[in-house]
Amino acid sequence: MDILIIVAEVGVLIFVTILLNRILGIVFHNLTTLNRFKDYTQRFTRQHQIIRKIVTLTGALLCLVTIVVNGLVIYQGRSVTKFQSNLIQIIPPQFWLTLAISTLKSVMILLLVKLSLPKLNQLIDLLSIRAQNYDDIDANDESIADFFYHLKNNLNITIWITTALLLVQLFPIPDIVENYLYIPLKVYVAITIGSLVIKAISIGIDTLDHFSTRYSDPRHPLRLYERFRHLIILLQKFLQYIIYISIATLVSTEIEFIAWLANYTNIITEIIAVIFISQVLIQVSYFVLEELVLKPKNLTDEQKKRRQTLIPLAKSLLKYLVYFCAVISILKLLNIDPGPILAGAGILGLAVGLGAQALINDVVCGFFIIFENYYLVGDYIEAGREEERTVEGVVEAIELRTTRIRHPSGQLQIISNGEIGSIVNYSKDYIYATVEISVSYRCNLEHLCKIIQEVGEELKMKEPDVLEPTQVEGLENFEKDQLLLLTLTKVKPGKHLHVQRVLRKLLKLAFDREEIELSNF
Repeated sequence: MDILIIVAEVGVLIFVTILLNRILGIVFHNLTTLNRFKDYTQRFTRQHQIIRKIVTLTGALLCLVTIVVNGLVIYQGRSVTKFQSNLIQIIPPQFWLTLAISTLKSVMILLLVKLSLPKLNQLIDLLSIRAQNYDDIDANDESIADFFYHLKNNLNITIWITTALLLVQLFPIPDIVENYLYIPLKVYVAITIGSLVIKAISIGIDTLDHFSTRYSDPRHPLRLYERFRHLIILLQKFLQYIIYISIATLVSTEIEFIAWLANYTNIITEIIAVIFISQVLIQVSYFVLEELVLKPKNLTDEQKKRRQTLIPLAKSLLKYLVYFCAVISILKLLNIDPGPILAGAGILGLAVGLGAQALINDVVCGFFIIFENYYLVGDYIEAGREEERTVEGVVEAIELRTTRIRHPSGQLQIISNGEIGSIVNYSKDYIYATVEISVSYRCNLEHLCKIIQEVGEELKMKEPDVLEPTQVEGLENFEKDQLLLLTLTKVKPGKHLHVQRVLRKLLKLAFDREEIELSNF
């Protein structure tokens, strides 16, 4: 009889060990199927293997202890049944009654949760389908489905964690253990709420993307959305950081020996808020600046170009001013007096300035270029020192240190303002498009000039950039086998290259009709 009792006890321990390993396997498998934890599959697998070995080893040790203790009892000639009866009688009967009632309640709660979750999941799936069909917008369907998918998974896990904590309360467990068991639930609920808020923002972004495409009218308020869309994405990241800090605060306040960390989380949150607000202020100031400077009507082309030139400079000054104020605010949040730091920075700046005269020269020349109106954004210029390589093209931007010039062939040329050298501006008032024509000595010059004038009249009618018809300036040169004629066409600033190409084409067609021989055209 004693042997059968020992075998039965060992069998129960083996069954419980196998059951625990099975439950752990199901839990880890469900975790690895969640999108949030897919990247941690290998890590979860290793942790599962370690925990399974610990549970198995613990079960084996309990079986060994059971066999050894009962073996000693038999060796001493005592009854195993009486020994275990006496051991059980030491424990108060109320304990066994409480244990039985708690076990019964636990089974009932587990059955209730198990039977209720499928209905809850079906309800969430139904809400997801109705939410996708509610607004007849396909662009946000994926975001809505993702939101409800995370809601369903996280709600299931939260319910199971809450159930586990509720079951723990049914059994006699020390209060300190119970308090620490609540920390994972609070952390998980905070993470879940934060992730759902971020998912909801993603739905809003997709919806606004759809409407901004549908209502692309410049007068519609949604035109502002594209301008500030990246701020919404920045807000999303800002909320993520706030969630992480909130979780850290929640954990630190619950654990006594690291509770002092909670004193710094508010400061970190305020610093992140300052950084976010500074980005918002920069973008809003950019928008207001462009609306006030570029939107007014009845501006001449010269005024528009000048304002387009000044806007990058104003944006840079505004950006650095906001950054400066943000740094001062952060220093004050950290209880650091910015006065000595600013004084030290001034001395350091003076020392750097003495050693960086080229940089100062570039900045000063940039101010002179802008305020002396040497050239503006959109002007076609040629610049550079004679002994060095010159650059030419359309001015794309004038910055404090450099000027960006786009060559007609497409290259972006960047030249320091201090090395700009002499400047030839082809965009002031007007410019002449010059075309040289080489003809043989046998050509009738009077007839040729008449054809050129007719072509010039045709060019003026076709091209709005031409201010005056093409004129023959005269015989430019006598060469060995040809005569060289020079033609001038008065055109709008910066349009000379285009007009030259069009004029050459028209002249070639006219000369072919009149059978005029060209030597080198």
